[in-house]
Amino acid sequence: MLEWYHYLLLVAVGFAVGFINTVAGGGSLLSLPTLIFLGLPPAVANGTNRVAIVIQTAMATAGFKSKGISTYPLNIYLGIAAFLGSIIGAYIAVDIDGETFNRILAIVMLAVVLIIIFKPKMRVGELEERLTGKYLWVSLIVFFFFGIYGGFINAGLGFLMMLFMHFYNRMNLVRVNATKVAVVFIYMLAALAVFAFNDKIDWKLGFILAIGNGSGAWFASRFSVKKGDGFIKTFLVVAVIVMAVKLWFGDQLMDWICNYILSDDYCS
Repeated sequence: MLEWYHYLLLVAVGFAVGFINTVAGGGSLLSLPTLIFLGLPPAVANGTNRVAIVIQTAMATAGFKSKGISTYPLNIYLGIAAFLGSIIGAYIAVDIDGETFNRILAIVMLAVVLIIIFKPKMRVGELEERLTGKYLWVSLIVFFFFGIYGGFINAGLGFLMMLFMHFYNRMNLVRVNATKVAVVFIYMLAALAVFAFNDKIDWKLGFILAIGNGSGAWFASRFSVKKGDGFIKTFLVVAVIVMAVKLWFGDQLMDWICNYILSDDYCS
């Protein structure tokens, strides 16, 4: 049975996750282990996390719009493509096991790190958006597959979406983030419905986590607009490095936490 401080922990974790997901991505690498730590099976933790992400992305979208940042109708087009893919991914995710989850996520994070290291240089003058014609059609196809992964696990997808829109569609990072959160909100509705249909959601914990996620997302969306591309780029690189280290040394980190922070009761 959970104690009152577990709920405070969940809200605090949610705030951090909402901020991280809005400015960069990978926040679910923090929220999913927390939900599992609180006793949820991996599949239920995966579904419960979607409740918070829906609230988070709705708040982030509102935050960007309050600052005059909107990419309509592009966000709707990409959102619909991802929505269709997420239905497929969510059905796959219902029976996912923890080992498969970590292996897929590690591969994705490695790819993101390599892209950031070897990314092409782009001058400010080259940042002319490419949102129509063949660029739109390619984006729709890519976001359909993003949607499959988003419905499947979602953790770390924000990094890939940001890199794709920045370097292929040549959008600045503030507009990339505004597009990203709107797209995630749309496709996450489909994933949430699939998890709910299969009874893989703890609604109570989901809404408690959402309090933190939504607050963090609202703050991050408005803060990132004020700070601009430089802040987002720095935060993105740091977030990717931290998430990659967490994946690589996950077991060792958990052992250290158990030995020096938590009691044996939580780690048995």
